[in-house]
Amino acid sequence: MNLPYFIARRLIKGRRESTSFSQPINVIAIIGIATGLAVMIVAVAILTGFKEQIREKIIGFGSNIQIVNMDSNLSFETAPIHQGQEFIPAIRSIPGIKHIQVFATKAGIIKTDEDIQGVVLKGVGSDFDWSYFSSNMTDGTVFTVTDTSRTDKVIISKKISDLLRLRTGDSFAMHFVQDPPRMRKFTISGIYETSLEEFDKIYVFCDIGHIKRLNGWEDDQISGFEVFIDDFDRMDEMKVRVQNAIGYQLAKDEDKVQVISIGEKYPQIFDWLNFQDINVIIIIILMLIVAGFNMVSNLLILILEKTNMIGVLKALGSQDITIRRVFLYQAAYLISKGLFWGNIIGIGLTLIQLKTGLITLDPSSYYIKTVPVNLQLSHILLLNAGSMAAILIMLLVPSKLISRISPVKAIRYD
Repeated sequence: MNLPYFIARRLIKGRRESTSFSQPINVIAIIGIATGLAVMIVAVAILTGFKEQIREKIIGFGSNIQIVNMDSNLSFETAPIHQGQEFIPAIRSIPGIKHIQVFATKAGIIKTDEDIQGVVLKGVGSDFDWSYFSSNMTDGTVFTVTDTSRTDKVIISKKISDLLRLRTGDSFAMHFVQDPPRMRKFTISGIYETSLEEFDKIYVFCDIGHIKRLNGWEDDQISGFEVFIDDFDRMDEMKVRVQNAIGYQLAKDEDKVQVISIGEKYPQIFDWLNFQDINVIIIIILMLIVAGFNMVSNLLILILEKTNMIGVLKALGSQDITIRRVFLYQAAYLISKGLFWGNIIGIGLTLIQLKTGLITLDPSSYYIKTVPVNLQLSHILLLNAGSMAAILIMLLVPSKLISRISPVKAIRYD
């Protein structure tokens, strides 16, 4: 029979049925733990949701990994490579590779009768995955690219649409500064909006054939390949595997290529996202400290309230560790009660935001319109287990006070 658990259960049951001066302290401790856990759940859900949505937006524009010419830099005017690379089948066979598509980019200027705007024309092929942009269309539809004919249709962002006062079905001229200068006329097939203004204000998507012709490239020349993977957290590993599949190009007629991850291409954005982890860690530590000190004060009051019982148990031969376990069981019960209500409050708040989008954000500052949440069972279980363990560890030190209580003085204590 587990004597400490039996005594603790009787004390808990008796405390429910009677009024003691520790009852309000217990309620305060439960409220503190519930509030702390609810804040931690909301903070982690918002952070992971925010990072996930921003990553999806950036990857939608540029994929997880790009394979480009070694001579290419951060400029949108790229050196070409040939499309029929021997290493592409090897990359497709790598577990975790989801999709590979070709692309080409070229800087240009959109000129209307009243306005002018510098943009980046991104050419896509028949293998382009439109799922991301299809889900973000506000008007019109995406266009279809075929290998047999070239289409003049494009999609532009709502940001560019508002700046230049262009609508679906409108045509516009795009000028390219090169020798000799060139111009192309495009028709708007649809308008998308991702709220990632840094990208929305510059990208226009067209048939890759236009960029090939503007640059004077051969039919099988492109800016590079975009590689999508299943798991973002494995991006560094997948980049190395892609590099190994490519190997070393030593022959004179081979294209010298380099592999760039999305994190390397936009380090400022991903460094900013990673910096948000520090904020959540600070919140979790603060909440655990507050909840822990609440329980420490509560445990001391429980010990003070049962000093007479402690003396009796010691007089009957109970060891200090046995009596300590009685109070730790009571503390675990109160912590569990606080965690239960904390889960109800925290999960409830995140579900409300998930379903209603009640709290909004400024897209120009945060890249999204509403506060995102990512509610995962693993995060909730870890927060619960970690909170329980951390608070109980904090209670080990004050529980040693029991060993300093004298049985004779405790029995006479009133």
